[in-house]
Amino acid sequence: MKSFANVNPRDLKDAVAQLQKPHAVPVGGGSDLLGMVKEHLVEPDVLVHLRALRGLDQVSSKGAEVAIGGLITLDNLSREPLIRDSYKVLAEAAESVATPQIRNAGTLAGNVCQRPWCWYYRNNFPCFKNGGNRCFSITGENQFHAIFGGGPSFIVHPSDTAPALVALDAKFRVTGPRGDRTVAAADFFALPKVNAAHENVLAPGEMLVSIHLPKAARGARSTYHKVLDREAWTHAVVSAAIVLDMEQQICRSARIVLGGVAPIPWRLPKVEAMLAGQRITPELAAKAGEAAVEGANPLAKNGYKIPLTKAVVARTLLSLA
Repeated sequence: MKSFANVNPRDLKDAVAQLQKPHAVPVGGGSDLLGMVKEHLVEPDVLVHLRALRGLDQVSSKGAEVAIGGLITLDNLSREPLIRDSYKVLAEAAESVATPQIRNAGTLAGNVCQRPWCWYYRNNFPCFKNGGNRCFSITGENQFHAIFGGGPSFIVHPSDTAPALVALDAKFRVTGPRGDRTVAAADFFALPKVNAAHENVLAPGEMLVSIHLPKAARGARSTYHKVLDREAWTHAVVSAAIVLDMEQQICRSARIVLGGVAPIPWRLPKVEAMLAGQRITPELAAKAGEAAVEGANPLAKNGYKIPLTKAVVARTLLSLA
């Protein structure tokens, strides 16, 4: 591991300035970055420690929105009463991440912006994510790769909180050398056909500062369901973040976003339209599960994700309704 300098910025403006130095990277919890440094996937000269900044780990309610600092730990986010009461899908997603040790250190912004865990990328194969020009998973080990939105890379986005934030119609505050900008959560993530080397729209020197949630509807119900291949320290094989706006037994509107199946959080607008204005019966939930996999294009070894996705969507809908 090469030597590097550590910088504790005075404020957000100073942090942005420090990130303009050559080979400078931001550090929140550092759990993903440490592994990438050890694996020589990144070789920074400067670590800009954002945890030195005050106020970026808080949850606050103001007017019609709830603001969440990007540096809040996943554990604190999962325990925050306001989040558990009104945005249960996000609390459940946060508490499903990895292990207690990781959740105590890892931050919300870090979870959203983490790099893929494809074994080819993490083992320094010259793939698209490592500056190469091919995806080794197409003809290789692809059990956990994408069945939607793949090509030219077939990674899946590793974040648990990202599908929940898209389902909640969150907005992201991003800051960088050109100032602040706001990006809808659904527009933050980039398909490989847009940029095969990156997973989001952050420009060099930019960072995710805070997340803003709209006021929860009075009849809102939400949940996050995650299927794992083992009990801990792993990412979703398939997951579903579902937010329903219910009036008694009728679904007024729905937002359904899948994780573990695509290079971005994968929203299901057709399924959402099927549910609007309907009572969610077992029959309708089964039809929703079937519709959820329309357009799926599995690779040689991940076709099992299709029936798994059908079942996750149907069962999670029924559990809410």
